[in-house]
Amino acid sequence: MKLHQYMTAAAVVACSMTAAHAESWRMATAYPETNFHTVNIQEFVNEIKDATDGKLDITVHANGSLIRPGELKNAVRSRQVETGEFIISGLANENPIFAVDSVPFLAVSYEDSEKLYEITKPYLEDLLGRQNMQLLYSVAWPPQGMYTDREINTIDDLKGLRMRAYSPQTERLAQLSGAVPTQIEAADLAQAFSTGRVNAMITSASTGVNSSAWDFLSHYYDVAAFLPKNVVVVNKRSFDALDDETKKVVLDAAAKAEKRGWERSREERVKQTKLLEDNGIKVSSGSDELRAALLEVGQKMAAEWSKEAGKEGETIINAFQQ
Repeated sequence: MKLHQYMTAAAVVACSMTAAHAESWRMATAYPETNFHTVNIQEFVNEIKDATDGKLDITVHANGSLIRPGELKNAVRSRQVETGEFIISGLANENPIFAVDSVPFLAVSYEDSEKLYEITKPYLEDLLGRQNMQLLYSVAWPPQGMYTDREINTIDDLKGLRMRAYSPQTERLAQLSGAVPTQIEAADLAQAFSTGRVNAMITSASTGVNSSAWDFLSHYYDVAAFLPKNVVVVNKRSFDALDDETKKVVLDAAAKAEKRGWERSREERVKQTKLLEDNGIKVSSGSDELRAALLEVGQKMAAEWSKEAGKEGETIINAFQQ
């Protein structure tokens, strides 16, 4: 064989070997490409591709375009997709441990939320691991505040108002606050507020901006009720099939994404709250009386959650309060 033919043949073999060892994964998330969670994910997968010289190439499918939000967990579990992102409290019906970060007024700051995450992380890893998933990283949403179509000075002002409930936790919060929990889909919020079907809701400044809340309500109380978290998980079989070097790249990139995501969440809170104000919504932290009453509601809900979660719940709450 001539030299140039040998070199060509060797190149073909090398390319074939590289292709044989390359992995192409699909990453599904429910949030749009411009959402800070999704932007963080894109940076995460880009870092993995660069660090592995393309040996692991992950394509991000945003905005629920590949898998519907409610089906994301099972899609990763069954290996329909290799990796995905979802809000962890969405699994609350499976186990109360998944709902701990959405217990109102338990962890009301980023520092407290990070502390709670570190305490509960081993439980989350165990629960997800039993379903053939590995936790890669988690990032908090900005704190959840209270939106209303009128001024609220005390918790008594909430009595009889219809408050949007989108989870068992927000439904119970409405009940204990004297409001009437009302199921309203996010897409129907503007019409629901405009027609009086709902008068209040608990959600983040980000969601308020995304839904142009200034078109149908007037007040935002930044009470930091809770900081729900998203998790990014990978199918364990898919992860275990990687070589050790690639596994390390993925885990290192995940650690960077987690740190970066929490920083972005803090920035998001400031930016989006200002946008609410700029568009005419009256923003405040709420009166001392209102905050104290809501804190009492939160303490009651924490006790209820701890009882439901059993010994593990009690251990978590005790560790958090130390």
